[in-house]
Amino acid sequence: MADFTTIASDLRFPEGPVAMPDGSIILVEIAAGRITRITLNGEKQVVAEPGGGPNGLAMGPDGKLYCCNNGGFNWAEPSNGLLIPHGQADDYSGGRIERIDLATGAVETLYRDGDFGCTLRGPNDIVFDAHGGFWFTDHGKTRPRSRDVTGIFYAKADGSHLEEVVFPSENPNGIGLSPDGATLYVAETYTCRLMAFRVTAPGMVDRTAGLGGPGIPLYRPAGFKFFDSLGVEEGGNIAVATIGESGISVISPTGDLVEFVPTPDPFTTNICWGGADRRTAYITLSGTGRLVAMPWPRAGLKLIV
Repeated sequence: MADFTTIASDLRFPEGPVAMPDGSIILVEIAAGRITRITLNGEKQVVAEPGGGPNGLAMGPDGKLYCCNNGGFNWAEPSNGLLIPHGQADDYSGGRIERIDLATGAVETLYRDGDFGCTLRGPNDIVFDAHGGFWFTDHGKTRPRSRDVTGIFYAKADGSHLEEVVFPSENPNGIGLSPDGATLYVAETYTCRLMAFRVTAPGMVDRTAGLGGPGIPLYRPAGFKFFDSLGVEEGGNIAVATIGESGISVISPTGDLVEFVPTPDPFTTNICWGGADRRTAYITLSGTGRLVAMPWPRAGLKLIV
């Protein structure tokens, strides 16, 4: 097991970590419906309370925080002490993209289900490109006898454009861009595949890449595992949070497993990098409600904003 330092605990299914310039980490607590800042000394500060199921986060070019809100889960808390998402919430409030003012905590709905003819069921993860737009996944919602078929979207930060670029996609979750912006990576949860899409223009991908639609399966591990969110290293490797065999799977751009970093939580869900050289990895251990940090052998990619 890697040498982790616990930065914060007793979080309600943390996800979507964003390393801030002041050294703090902003993340979501999905089960609490809130966004929380973790300071350098581990203090928790509520940033905003959007409700529903805040999930993926990214800083936008306007200095505001953009949030994928999945509308909420039901939750199970078995005797093993884990907090586990369990299907669509009874009080499901709808999928949406929100913009949050860090100074005031004000939450603005930028896009909601039905806008621009798009179906938003459970927006999950988000990444900005060099053109000021952002890609996001919709993981959908699961009900007792059905599960949504969803896609991958591109939107403009000013609220003027929303488009489903890839449909269908098999339960897309984590999303990221290669250092040169030419490849879009998407992790599928239940198929446990890392997909690669060739970006041909802002908000566009090569639609003739493979059978069944755009995108090339880059990597899929053996065993009983699921992929969650991801981050991209400065050198181009893709670090995918892996559920089941808990840890971070680091995959090269050519589809080789570089290393597997084990973690002490079966619901290891996300990673980001901070510090002056971006060699400190911050990892969300969601089932046990922790944000942990560890030295990372390679630098994380400097994000667009």
